[in-house]
Amino acid sequence: MGLRFTLAKAAGAVSTWGLRHVAHRPAANLPGKIALKVDPVLLDELRGKCAEGSVVTVGTNGKTSTNNLLADAFEAAGRTIICNRTGANLAAGIASALLQQPAAQWGVFECDELWLAHVLPRLRSNYVLLLNLFRDQLDRCGEIDRIQTSIAGALAASPDTVLIYNADDPLCARIADTVDNRSIPFGLAESMDLAQNTVADAQMCQKCDGMIQYRYRQYGQLGDYFCERCDFARPELAYAGRDISLGAGGVTMEICGPAACERVRTPQPTPYAAYNLVAAYALCRETGIPTAAFQRAVEAFDPRNGRLQRYRLGGRDVLLNLAKNPTGFNQNLKIVEADRGPKMVAFFINDQVADGRDISWIWDIDFEELADRPDTVVFAGGSRAHDLAVRLKYAGIEAPVVDSIDDAFVRLGALTAADVMPADAAVYAIANYTALPPVHDALNAMEAAEALHPAASAEAPAGATAAVPAAPADPAGPAPSVGDGDSSSAEPPVVIAHMLPDLLNLYGDGGNVRILEQRLRWRGIPVEVRRVGHGETVDLSEVDLVFMGGGPDREQKLASEQLLAMRDDLAAYVEADGPLLAICGGYQILGRQWLWGDELVPGLGIIDMETRRPGTSADRLIDNMVLESPLATHPVVGYENHAGRTYLGPGVEGFGRVVSSCGRGNNDDDRVEGARYKNVVGTYSHGPALSKNPEVADWMLARALDRRARRTGQAAPKLVPLDDAVELAANEVMVRRLAK
Repeated sequence: MGLRFTLAKAAGAVSTWGLRHVAHRPAANLPGKIALKVDPVLLDELRGKCAEGSVVTVGTNGKTSTNNLLADAFEAAGRTIICNRTGANLAAGIASALLQQPAAQWGVFECDELWLAHVLPRLRSNYVLLLNLFRDQLDRCGEIDRIQTSIAGALAASPDTVLIYNADDPLCARIADTVDNRSIPFGLAESMDLAQNTVADAQMCQKCDGMIQYRYRQYGQLGDYFCERCDFARPELAYAGRDISLGAGGVTMEICGPAACERVRTPQPTPYAAYNLVAAYALCRETGIPTAAFQRAVEAFDPRNGRLQRYRLGGRDVLLNLAKNPTGFNQNLKIVEADRGPKMVAFFINDQVADGRDISWIWDIDFEELADRPDTVVFAGGSRAHDLAVRLKYAGIEAPVVDSIDDAFVRLGALTAADVMPADAAVYAIANYTALPPVHDALNAMEAAEALHPAASAEAPAGATAAVPAAPADPAGPAPSVGDGDSSSAEPPVVIAHMLPDLLNLYGDGGNVRILEQRLRWRGIPVEVRRVGHGETVDLSEVDLVFMGGGPDREQKLASEQLLAMRDDLAAYVEADGPLLAICGGYQILGRQWLWGDELVPGLGIIDMETRRPGTSADRLIDNMVLESPLATHPVVGYENHAGRTYLGPGVEGFGRVVSSCGRGNNDDDRVEGARYKNVVGTYSHGPALSKNPEVADWMLARALDRRARRTGQAAPKLVPLDDAVELAANEVMVRRLAK
């Protein structure tokens, strides 16, 4: 131990004391960050404080809860531990825990997926527990294969570490396939018979170009999978949950391991709790924690950190939980949906750096599950509340914007006073990463105030009023409600072809199709969406509008091969003035050439443009942006995230020009964004592109109606105006913000 290590320890101790006793702030990250600046190899020296070794929990969802449960189980078995219980899971947070806590038998740490490569080679942990991998924070983390590569590299640099992994997740199983570390697979050996959501994160086999198939699927990409073309399949489970009972009282199952089958339960009533249970059980058995101690820890587990935290406030049951990506949100919606009683649901979405600046992912959440629910009111909060209100509007849910959870309770109290909602209506507060602490603090304050004054309630104060959320009125006015247009009306439907949604499904771009479809329905115009999956065909002569999104590199390459096979049909469609909206990867494919990884590959050649890469795939243009576009009188707002640089040929017009100080557009040079050719619009704008830009959506729809008129011989109706106040409010908020 040298001078740098001594100085680092001293710096950590001083900063810890100052934060706790002077600033009265948590000392979870900064002391470790300072100490690592002084001694970059600090973790090498500190790992000796864990006499018997350490375990590291990693994964997209459930790290904090599972790791804290493990810590409780170790302590219930009489083991002393060092643990970063607050969820500070970068190298600095782990260093702070090691600096501040006394030497112990075991280290029990959670770690951010991309930081495992920095932490594991220094800790040389005995075990890594890999829970799952879901799409999350694409602007920070990138595509999932980047995370897989990073985790595999961390394991390769610590070859004696044992990997305990969720074998039901093909993305985790592929990591186990590629490393030499001893690996122990766990999973669920039977279906929980769950309803499936729209988007999953692994459709394509990562070992070949086949598509993943399922004997049964749990949620997301988790389940009993196999590839249709190669031998990639879920491995035999070393720890298998079976005879699973999932209900309001929690999850009970029998877990069969190498030595025995034992019955365990958790009071947490969620499908992902089943996975967390079998994961924690597997690690505890491997480290010699007795099942009795494990079960005691599970029964007593009360994280009090906002994860599935329950309150009783003003005679109401309140549940607070974290959700920060589509899979997590969809599982939370399942909890809400299971409650058939009256309820308030308040969603809070922030876009700080820790959350990811890009919130396009909210369009991959199946909020439609809450539509048409009686006695349910919904509010939207957080720094991106207006975007959330737009998303909920297109799900058929009116969601007034609230400033805070306190504001939501005031409005609920007013609804109770007006006899619109019962006094005992349940409350669900679901927040993403940085939105969670203020909601958590506010609910804790309500709980403390009610403990001091039991007669007080969380209802609205006297005289408070609130708008009564209701099913959104038809924004078009008196136009009739219409179904798909195939039976209730003689008017032929507008046909939208959504190309390859099973491959091109990143960044919530499929939300553009939802927006186009809904804006026709609101006007009483029949519409049919044909989702053209991998290996399927479509007759473009029967189509009025084509949509192509973007996807991960491998999926995008497979999609391009199918699109190239129908290049002549697509070109004929475009030359006949067929409208086409293409986003990101779909936009690149329209050019003469585009980038697959670092390789230039042929494109469709429909637009005179090409995409090149001046740097590496890590050299990306990522930011919010505001455009001026001839297709809209309002500014066009979106989010870009791309490594390729696109250059338009002579005479090809851009979709718009970047006018904000942030955002670059097609490339680093000319501030032109996207391209227009005939009735084709290509853009890098995510968000989805149409969500805050209703004029652009209607421009596309007007051309689709013209196409339908030419195709069917019927006159094109005029697009009656819609009430776009919610969309334009979200647009205005971002324009103001990006003008600063």
